[in-house]
Amino acid sequence: MSTPETPSFSRNTQFPSSSFPQNLKLHSLHKRPPLLPPPISDATDHNYPGSADHMSNLQVIPNGFPTNLTSESEGRVFIRDPPWISALFMKSLLFSSKKSSGVKLEFQEMERRKYYLLRRRQVKAETEAWQNMVEEYRELEREMCERKLAPNLPYFKKLMLGWFQPFREAIEKEQNVRRSLKNKAAFAPFIDALPADKIAIIVMHKIMSLLMMGGKGDRTVRVVEAAVQIGVAIEQEVRIQNFFKKEKSDQRRVVVAEGEEDPSKEVAILRQRVKRLIRRNRVNEVQMLLRSEEFESWGRDAQAKLGCCLVELLTQSAYVQPPIDQTADCPPEVRPAFRHIFKIAARVPGQTIVKKYGVIECDPLVLCGLDKTVRHMVIPYVPMLVPPRRWKGYDKGGYLFLPSYLMRTHGSRKQQDAVRAVHPKQMQKVYEALDTLGTTKWRVNKRILSVVESLWALGGDIAGLVSRENVPIPELLSDNEAEIKSWKWSVRKVKKINQERHSQRCDLELKLSVARKMKDEEGFYYPHNLDFRGRAYPMHPHLNHLSSDLCRGILEFAEGRPLGKSGLCWLKIHLANLYGGGVEKLSYDDRISFVENNIAEVLDSADNSLNGNRWWLKAEDPFQCLAACINLSEALKSSSPHTVISHLPIHQDGSCNGLQHYAALGRDSFEAAAVNLVAGDKPSDVYSEIAERVHKIMKRDSEKDPETDPNALLAKILIGQVDRKLVKQTVMTSVYGVTYVGAREQIKRRLEEKGVIRDDKILFNAACYAARVTMAALEELFQAARAIMGWLGNCAKIIAQENQPVRWTTPLGLPVVQPYFKTQRHVIKTSLQVLALQREGDSVEVRKQRTAFPPNFVHSLDGSHMMMTAIACRNAGLRFAGVHDSFWTHACDVDRMNQILRHKFVELYSTPILENLLESFQTLHPTLTFPPLPERGDFDLEEVLESPYFFN
Repeated sequence: MSTPETPSFSRNTQFPSSSFPQNLKLHSLHKRPPLLPPPISDATDHNYPGSADHMSNLQVIPNGFPTNLTSESEGRVFIRDPPWISALFMKSLLFSSKKSSGVKLEFQEMERRKYYLLRRRQVKAETEAWQNMVEEYRELEREMCERKLAPNLPYFKKLMLGWFQPFREAIEKEQNVRRSLKNKAAFAPFIDALPADKIAIIVMHKIMSLLMMGGKGDRTVRVVEAAVQIGVAIEQEVRIQNFFKKEKSDQRRVVVAEGEEDPSKEVAILRQRVKRLIRRNRVNEVQMLLRSEEFESWGRDAQAKLGCCLVELLTQSAYVQPPIDQTADCPPEVRPAFRHIFKIAARVPGQTIVKKYGVIECDPLVLCGLDKTVRHMVIPYVPMLVPPRRWKGYDKGGYLFLPSYLMRTHGSRKQQDAVRAVHPKQMQKVYEALDTLGTTKWRVNKRILSVVESLWALGGDIAGLVSRENVPIPELLSDNEAEIKSWKWSVRKVKKINQERHSQRCDLELKLSVARKMKDEEGFYYPHNLDFRGRAYPMHPHLNHLSSDLCRGILEFAEGRPLGKSGLCWLKIHLANLYGGGVEKLSYDDRISFVENNIAEVLDSADNSLNGNRWWLKAEDPFQCLAACINLSEALKSSSPHTVISHLPIHQDGSCNGLQHYAALGRDSFEAAAVNLVAGDKPSDVYSEIAERVHKIMKRDSEKDPETDPNALLAKILIGQVDRKLVKQTVMTSVYGVTYVGAREQIKRRLEEKGVIRDDKILFNAACYAARVTMAALEELFQAARAIMGWLGNCAKIIAQENQPVRWTTPLGLPVVQPYFKTQRHVIKTSLQVLALQREGDSVEVRKQRTAFPPNFVHSLDGSHMMMTAIACRNAGLRFAGVHDSFWTHACDVDRMNQILRHKFVELYSTPILENLLESFQTLHPTLTFPPLPERGDFDLEEVLESPYFFN
């Protein structure tokens, strides 16, 4: 079998099949080839690609992307993805110009209608999810009354239906009471803002979601968390529906003068206008109506009080009944589904006062069987059927109607104010990067989804899937006191495992429910926003490419592109990387050889995934590995492998990317070589280097006298268990500020996985010792990185001691304010209990500001690198997706992306980043004295351009 030439990364590399500029220079990346005509204003149909006149003038090149750039479109260019663009031009080659014009217009009109149909569905999905659920339960109620028989429903819906009517009636009663009271509660106007049945549905779904996804699996959720989230959800729904259903308030009653229009008619006319606009897909005009209403937030107090009132009503009206297994003369046992109880908070050392907090606890019957039917829950922020709105401000972009914010500030008012205060031109690159990520079109890989569902139906516990069965509770076999103590410890451990399994099963079902919902769609999109450091994340939380191997295997690009010669090579390398087990650390040639030596297994995996040899299950990322096997199998069976269409995203991952950024900041040649900033015959593996150093230290300790050195025994136990995997997570997170405690827990988990040490006490002590040794080895190897980390921490400490948060601006213009302030307790009295709400105070947390600044600063740099690469890839006509330090594109475009990401890294660090940071500190704090910059080496950044394993 012929092997395509291994990709190389020389600046003089030729790409005969590529339109990407050869001998790429940094400045060439600023030129933007047009993908479309000048962008249409957001005021009208801003997500639709353009008119017939514009499209008939587009120029194309063989790979489907235009080559000329008009002066009007130099500013912002956005990728559009309706499939008719390239198809339209292909059709035009087959007809005469006169006949072609008619065909183009007809085909375009068909696609335009399809686009508007999708957008109408998107609007309905965002604005009518709760109402549709209300109507479903009303219909189930009618069916139950007519047939005098409960319908055959999934467990989740059966529970909800049983609670729906009494809970709705309790809310209606409370609404009537609140209307009649003279001294109304603070939340009185808000409990009346939605119909009782819709409030009931929202509260039930929210409380169940919190109980299932809490992670602890202990059947409880904190009252303050439940109350606030329920209040926020109801306010959000009111905000969305506010312009659909306007009611006259008492304050606006006017006497209708003769000849004047009745105000109620104006309301009806407005309502009809809104509905008419929705039908006509004039979504932007509806959005303008929504914005013009100047909706003012209810505030956290009102949200919490409303939430507590509704939670209390739920505890009083929702009941469960166990299966009838009693004798006929015993009355059926009916008990509350939810209870409000208090738990004792964990004591802080030195604390004398016992603190309690309120929780809502559900009956065991509520969660029993729930993980099998969780897919029936309402998921508001699903992937979008049309491209997201472009980002133009803090709250302008993303979803069409669902509240969307540029940054996840978690309530930090200072960070919100900083972002809002920035001029839009300064944020232009950030907006462009998020828009680029948001316009990447995805689809569900149906073959992988089918395999996942088959394995899940068989019980899971394979390919990383959680088991559908609980671990059995051990039996007590002895009356011995020591045995009883050990048994109790084992029972607690098993219960904890089962609680975790339940949460994992619920999470998996939610992911699969989204995949099932989207599997028949031609494609969908993920709106993205940022965390406060500037890292991008999809706004949909469940099925996305930042998630697990399961999600990444199920997702693929909606657009397919021919593999090409280099693409076939990259597909093999990608498969080897996913298989793992050390294969990913071989040279490219050796990785290709590994795949070719296992071609029979690859073909068997693709043809007989479940009943064959199942070689793919041995991979570290099994579902992604299977997807790659299927794609490679299609290519190898084709008479023309290079022309096979591939939808698979090919990953290029940084080599311990945090240390790569520190090496570039410090210009240290030794550290640069350790993390592949320098070309080599095969990738350097810093994790193996650290593991080797740890092993040497432990071997030396193991030879000491155990009586004088207690570490000697631990070293003897651990010496055979030290490998790359044991230290990898600690090394990876060391540059992000991992503490000794964090390192200990990471290593402890790895030792538990190995299963060699059974005694919990010895396991803990061994993890402590291994963490100390690993961190000592790190300090020996990366001294320049440690010096920069220390300098950053010292600067942060100086600023924080003046009661100021650390602020900086990323290279792309994003302002960052570290949100670490001492919280202020704000006590409010609710109908359920007294709640202590946490608010951002005015005093900074000095220690947190200091320790968090180095990792946060590096995260802001890797986020900038990813966004710079995203924009450049878009301008070069590539599809791009990013997962922090892992960049994805089609196989045929990997070579071009590799050039771009290296040039962008050099461009980023060719600026005086630390000098600019120090200057900004001195400008913001002129009275403070900062330490001098740490010494740096003489590493030549241009060497990154020649390094094949920098990202690999």
